[in-house]
Amino acid sequence: MRKKIRFFFFSLLILLFLNGCSSDNANNDLFQYKNSYVGDNSAVVNIVIHLQGADYFNGLELKTKEEPFGIVIKYDWLESEFNYQETVINNASYLFALIQNVEWVTFNFEMVDSMEEYKITRQNLQEWYGIKLSEIDNENELKELIRESLEDDMKVNELLN
Repeated sequence: MRKKIRFFFFSLLILLFLNGCSSDNANNDLFQYKNSYVGDNSAVVNIVIHLQGADYFNGLELKTKEEPFGIVIKYDWLESEFNYQETVINNASYLFALIQNVEWVTFNFEMVDSMEEYKITRQNLQEWYGIKLSEIDNENELKELIRESLEDDMKVNELLN
């Protein structure tokens, strides 16, 4: 009887461990928010806090009173070691791939002695990539698209300037 009880508790412990691991992966999968809407504050915030620069995230505004709908994201970018241009492209790509009705995103980076602002539209980014971002179905596909595009500095400057 004692062996059965030990086996039961050991099995329960393993199940709890495996369940904990799988639920952690589900929480980190941004594509669980696929087809969200810009008016869904919790979905938008959950996406943004899992993107590049999340440690510097300082707030956002959802612009949903009139179309086209947009998002303003604010960062306190006090350290200069991070590439904010890469962050703009990465984060805009995720937002346009996941949120159905967002048409533009403005990124405000407050730095020690200056302020940088970038506005990216869905149309411009999709033309830049040559693909409709809403058709991307998984994070690996999106990561690869972003990685390949960021390798070309001229292409990056073309989008952001």
